[in-house]
Amino acid sequence: MITPRFVLRKLTRADAPALYPSFADPVVMRWWSRGPFLSVEELAEWLVPSTGWEKGRSWAVTEGEGGSAIGRLAAIDRGDGITELAHLVIRERQGQGVAREALGALVDHLFGIEQRRRVFADTDPDNLASNRVLQSLGFVCEGRLREQWTTHIGRRDSLIWGLLDHEWQSRAQSPN
Repeated sequence: MITPRFVLRKLTRADAPALYPSFADPVVMRWWSRGPFLSVEELAEWLVPSTGWEKGRSWAVTEGEGGSAIGRLAAIDRGDGITELAHLVIRERQGQGVAREALGALVDHLFGIEQRRRVFADTDPDNLASNRVLQSLGFVCEGRLREQWTTHIGRRDSLIWGLLDHEWQSRAQSPN
C-alpha cells in the first residue's frame, strides 16, 4: 500500500532493530497491554513469530520502498468480516500524522479490497493520541470495558472504537 508520504509493506524480523527503541521505551509502551521489550530478539519474535501468526498480519510503515520502519500496523482477523487494528509509531515520528495517514490507508484496504464489514480498535482511555487518531478517521467510541486488562501499570479500562464499511464509504464520498 502506498500513501502520499509512506509505503506500507509486509513487516519482517529485520524491522525489529528500527522499531526496538520505541518498543523498549516505557513512555511509548505505557498504554500497551504489556510492558517494554527487553531485547531486539524478543521484539523480533513477538512481531514476526517463528511459528507464524495465524490470524494476524503486520505492516511496516516506511518513507520509501527501502526505508527503515517508522511504525507498525497490525490487523487481526476476528471472524465474520471483523478485523481488530493496532499500531505504533516510533517516538521520533509521533505527532506528525503518520498513524492517521497509515491507518487510513489500511482501513481503506480492509474495506475496499478485503471487503471487511467492520474494523475496531481497543485503546486505553488515557491514550489520548491514539483515541484522537481513531476519532479523526471516523471511528465511533462504542463503549468502555471497566478493568478489562491487567497490565504492567495495573488494572486498566479499555475503550472500544468501531467503524463499519458503509460508514467509511459514506465518509469517502462526502465532500470535505
